[in-house]
Amino acid sequence: MMRRVFVSALAVALAGCATAYETPIAKTPPAVTQSTPSQQLSFAEQSSILFWNDPRRSAAFRNMEGSFAGLEIAPANAPRVLQQSSNPLPAEVQQAIRTHMTQTSAAGFMVLDDGEVVFEEYGLGFTPEGRWTSFSVAKSFTSTLLGAAIEDGFIGSLDTRVTSIVPALAGTAYDGVTVGQVASMTSGVAWNEDYSDPNSDVAKMLAVTPVAGESQAVTYAKTLRREAPAGEKWVYKTLETNLLGLLVEQAAGKSLAAYAAEKIVDPAGFAGGMFWMQDLTGNNIGGCCLSLRLSDYARFGQFVLEGGEGVVPQGWFAAAGSPQVAFDTPGYGYGYQWWSYPGGNYGARGIFGQAIVLVPSKQLVIALVSNWRTASSGPNNRQMAQLVEQIAAVRD
Repeated sequence: MMRRVFVSALAVALAGCATAYETPIAKTPPAVTQSTPSQQLSFAEQSSILFWNDPRRSAAFRNMEGSFAGLEIAPANAPRVLQQSSNPLPAEVQQAIRTHMTQTSAAGFMVLDDGEVVFEEYGLGFTPEGRWTSFSVAKSFTSTLLGAAIEDGFIGSLDTRVTSIVPALAGTAYDGVTVGQVASMTSGVAWNEDYSDPNSDVAKMLAVTPVAGESQAVTYAKTLRREAPAGEKWVYKTLETNLLGLLVEQAAGKSLAAYAAEKIVDPAGFAGGMFWMQDLTGNNIGGCCLSLRLSDYARFGQFVLEGGEGVVPQGWFAAAGSPQVAFDTPGYGYGYQWWSYPGGNYGARGIFGQAIVLVPSKQLVIALVSNWRTASSGPNNRQMAQLVEQIAAVRD
């Protein structure tokens, strides 16, 4: 089941937004610098990180900048202080979280209640000052930058045709598709996101041979075909977030990292630096691969929970986190690069066990980073959903 959403939906105000942290966007955002490893690892599908063993992943997840080129964003000018709550989670809930962490190879788990830390734990040798990669959690960052580009007037609306921003998409399967359809992954373009298949589109998209003067995302998009009319079928496609990132970069006239420094890192008050990987043509990978401290994933969630005032249109996150596409399982769906969950909850999610979950009714933010043994795991996701319910049940 699908429903079309127009820009007027963004006028819906977020309910119950906290206002404890109010820092204006600095005139000079955090610095952005190029990061280049001494030896760049290959993006070839046969050597993809999707197929690395556990020890290699665990080492790489905390040091992606040591293997891949990207852009480094300095910490916020005024980092947000996360106070320790005087009312932590009950002992039995804390134990349930620790059991989940052990069973699922989690490296960090943090819970904020109204912006205060009520639980924080680390595993796998990870530390509060370390950074961990997040894969598709980056999609929700790119969505936030889309909202910022609309707020800034760089992109007219969700109904804007993608070819009006990236003319190179004319004549491809994306001709006639809108920004909103790319953001909700309802373009109707055929795609294979099987993380276990080295011949899948998701495994091959970053290995496509670069074409001079053209983004890798566009180069791969030119190989795809349409399987359904735009707006009528949902298929999860990381390439579409890469294209969304390119749309934002082209419209704003700057890299995703530079825009994120201004629109996310500084207003959210990140305490550590942020690394955002680049593809072979130098574009930040909109659908993947940014690295942060666990606490900064939580800070991003808190910034979103509070509505991103002054950065995105009023009500942006309420619309982005709502089910623009409804799934067969009641309460679950997909918004604009956010997953929607029962009870009005929504979140960002990445392979190998990365997540940010927002519970607006309880003013909760839950951040998780992991090294699952497989890219996807239904049992781990279900266990996490149960934990979220358990945590929410014990907070006022």
